[in-house]
Amino acid sequence: MNIHGPGESSGAIFFSRRNMNQNPVYHPDLHRFAFVTAGCTFFLLLAGALVTSTGSSLAVPDWPLSFGKFFPPMTGGVFYEHGHRMVAGTVAILMTILAFITQRVETRDWVKKLAWWALGAVVLQAVLGGVTVLMHLPTAVSVGHAGLAQIFFVLVVSLTLVTSRNWLDEKQERLAPGTFQVPTLSLVTTAAVYVQIILGAVMRHSGAGLAIPDFPTSFGQVLPPEWSFPILVNFCHRLGALVVLILVTLVSFRVCQQYQEERSLFWPAASAGLLVWLQCFLGVLVIESGKDVVPTSVHVIVGAAVLASMVVLTLKSFQIFKKPAASKA
Repeated sequence: MNIHGPGESSGAIFFSRRNMNQNPVYHPDLHRFAFVTAGCTFFLLLAGALVTSTGSSLAVPDWPLSFGKFFPPMTGGVFYEHGHRMVAGTVAILMTILAFITQRVETRDWVKKLAWWALGAVVLQAVLGGVTVLMHLPTAVSVGHAGLAQIFFVLVVSLTLVTSRNWLDEKQERLAPGTFQVPTLSLVTTAAVYVQIILGAVMRHSGAGLAIPDFPTSFGQVLPPEWSFPILVNFCHRLGALVVLILVTLVSFRVCQQYQEERSLFWPAASAGLLVWLQCFLGVLVIESGKDVVPTSVHVIVGAAVLASMVVLTLKSFQIFKKPAASKA
């Protein structure tokens, strides 16, 4: 791998429209390594989802070792729990290498900081995973573990994007925003997707996934006839799904309709639009199957894919859309 790059420019570089591409240099090996790390992180999310879906979270009661060993017998739930730890360790090693390579070859200070943030996130994620096991799955810690996993994935996806040739060759602020504010709506939609993922994590780790056993009604009615914390969380997750479906569909349709020639906008928008409908279908399938392992686990990673697509769309739209002119008093 080529880790030699030009010297750093003088002066502080901050994350802004003006300098998002200041002194850009494309390093194909760095970008490829970031892409591989992102792919492995996505697989890690699946491994983590399988742990919860199969009820294997406490199959290994100790941490950081498993039954006092590096490689215990991979039987029953140990296969999922220890397998998850092995994948997590691999991702942590990859992220450490990626962070140090980024410091070596990058000239953009904000990209270097992004790499450090990602490395810090994966370290904290490992600690939260250990605390989750040692404290026997407290809901708050488990939800924090799940939420941070999504943040780490987003950070690695962002690193992959901003080290790509497409990002570095892009001319900044070259599109007029028009009446449809793509950057703002994309950002709001991305935030809504993340909130929905957190709601899903609360529901998942509090055992409220089937608190409302039917769909689209709630106990045969529009509103549940009685309320409890599991029912409230489940119902809020359903409402959140509707909000996210509307927002993602809206931004996806408008971007694909108005900016068909802008491939860097079209593809993430189209991906998010298709994935969000798949995600809703999987949500229904989870209920109808009684939380079968396959749809439940796939539901988690498709949610992550929707979030990643929206993050890419948001970053690209902030890069290439001009700021609206300030109105004069």
